[in-house]
Amino acid sequence: MTEARRLALDLLGRIERGGAYANLVVPAALTASTLSDPDRRFVTELVYGTTRMRRACDALVDRFVTVEPDATTRTVLRLGAYQLEYAGVPAHAAVAETVALAPRRTRGFVNAVLRKVATTPMAWPSEPVRLSYPDWIVDRLVAELGEPDAMAAVERMDLAPPVTTRDDGYVQDLASTWVADAVGARPGERIVDLCAAPGGKATRLAAAGASVVAADRQPGRIGLVQRNAARLGLEVPVLVADASAPPVRPGSVDAVLLDAPCSGLGALRRRPDARWRITAGDVEALAALQATLLPSAAALVRPGGRLVYSVCTLTAAESIDHPTPPGFEVDPEPPPGRWRPYRHGWRVLPHDADTDGMVLLRYRRPA
Repeated sequence: MTEARRLALDLLGRIERGGAYANLVVPAALTASTLSDPDRRFVTELVYGTTRMRRACDALVDRFVTVEPDATTRTVLRLGAYQLEYAGVPAHAAVAETVALAPRRTRGFVNAVLRKVATTPMAWPSEPVRLSYPDWIVDRLVAELGEPDAMAAVERMDLAPPVTTRDDGYVQDLASTWVADAVGARPGERIVDLCAAPGGKATRLAAAGASVVAADRQPGRIGLVQRNAARLGLEVPVLVADASAPPVRPGSVDAVLLDAPCSGLGALRRRPDARWRITAGDVEALAALQATLLPSAAALVRPGGRLVYSVCTLTAAESIDHPTPPGFEVDPEPPPGRWRPYRHGWRVLPHDADTDGMVLLRYRRPA
């Protein structure tokens, strides 16, 4: 599987040093490759796993490093450490195959370090290091969820997500399907999905018989909605539009879904590089953005209509701390799925049902 490891190393370099997103570059690279299916799965595990466990892999390696290696050698060491500690690759294969990928001048160094990693038990200095998260994420989730749930959540988000497929063949995380179902779409209703890409929720609403308009501010991403709708045989008109100023007549639709931009702290298993991109300050910045989007979304809802707000994060600042939009009331009915009550909303944690972590808020505008 040398070629698989070589591709994995290239992709890791693009993610770590080029700022690429794993969920975009891995599928594109595999589509262009001639690797076998087992090799494709191996590449996916190596790239996603090494990216998720980057901090832990560095800790495994740094016990035996006195001078910081060059960036490429650092990535090679992470890749080797992941195979040894997490991927179940026999030590001789993990070491030999990974050393072959190293720059010629550092192969002896990589060989020596990985052999020590393979034979020396690890004493983890802290839980954030062992679980491979920045300290602030673990601290924030402990403060938000309490220690037992926080640690269970971060443990679960270190595992690859399950693949769940709807009855129409669309692959979508189960919690995202629950969000779409919480809108309660009915045949003939007019519904706007304001942050629709890639289109999983919009197509779910359209499949229920509603007339759905899907909006997203990025032209490239709105194209994903079009392609996904076409593949499912659905008609979903699309708009390139900013959710803060949607070109839809106020008070004209039966329901609005606002799956808002967020920190993604509940979906870190699916976005392995996000834990290294997002900062504590981003949470507050995104909460401020969401606060501008909610009133815009609420303005589109007719009397008697519904507003559903969701985020794939777990923080109060990005969900229940937002005030109920003026003129709306909270819908107290439990939504479909396995949600926990969360003040005036609902929350699912990653370990509750092996899904992404999400928060859902539902409102009604009185007739």
